[in-house]
Amino acid sequence: MRVLVTGGAGYIGSVVVALLLDAGHDVTVLDDLATGHEDAIAPGAQFVKASITDAGPVLAERPYDTVMHLAAKSLVAESVEHPDRYWHNNVGGTLALLDAMRAHSVPRLVFSSTAATYGEPSAVPIPEDAPPAPASPYGTSKLAVDLALADYTRAYGVATVSLRYFNVAGALLLRPGVSYGERHAVETHLIPIALQVAAGTRDVLDIYGTDYPTADGTCVRDYLHVADVGDAHLRAMSAVRPRTHRVINLGSGAGYSVRQVVEAVRRATGREVPVRPAPRRPGDPAVLVASTARAAAELGWEPVRGLDEMVADAWAFVTG
Repeated sequence: MRVLVTGGAGYIGSVVVALLLDAGHDVTVLDDLATGHEDAIAPGAQFVKASITDAGPVLAERPYDTVMHLAAKSLVAESVEHPDRYWHNNVGGTLALLDAMRAHSVPRLVFSSTAATYGEPSAVPIPEDAPPAPASPYGTSKLAVDLALADYTRAYGVATVSLRYFNVAGALLLRPGVSYGERHAVETHLIPIALQVAAGTRDVLDIYGTDYPTADGTCVRDYLHVADVGDAHLRAMSAVRPRTHRVINLGSGAGYSVRQVVEAVRRATGREVPVRPAPRRPGDPAVLVASTARAAAELGWEPVRGLDEMVADAWAFVTG
């Protein structure tokens, strides 16, 4: 297939691009490099430096079978301070992309959604039909796109799927000397921050909340290897159906606490990871774990890599 990947120079996007190329697909990356890295784009992909609002000319050049849409602003704290950026980019940009797809008859779209659409869950594991209650403009903007996709699908016949990721980690070690991993200018994710502490580039890891109603008092989250996420994208591309929009969780169906993640980092690196208790952050639920039944039934997908492999692969990417 000929595939346009928006955000293909980012963390998850670069992994998706590499896996698409490895599977023999013709890939074009559209990325403005606001947060991505051009050197993260796998050799063999065509690269166009542009915003998603300017996708029309790219789609006009030749016919595309699929758009994989991973371009978005994704910092929760920034979204609270500057919601306009998230509505203009994540929602407005996606609407422009959808209109360009209609104009050039692109039949399917795979969208990078998020578990942040659920907010504080009423029950776990969280099913796809749980009432959405996003706690930030970031989550709200992603939910708005999910809703827009459902309407565009019904009206215009495009096949669409929203993949709601839980916590993505790890790196794709494709072959010796070829790897794709996490490089954020502003790092907010637990595993890379813990690895920075292990590497000595950060002094201590703050644990936000040690009095949650969990086994060790720290938050529990569902972690997923980025290579498994990439595999789900390729499966979704083949599984989507015309005039059908599906929402599918991507998670493991299990959870790990912050302290369990820290222990995994210590095992993988063989180094100490100093921690420091800190107050809870507003809006942090005690437990977020995905229901994975729909992914198994509709994509034939389940994750195959566990926490230790996620951490070990991320460490291998960091240390080169």
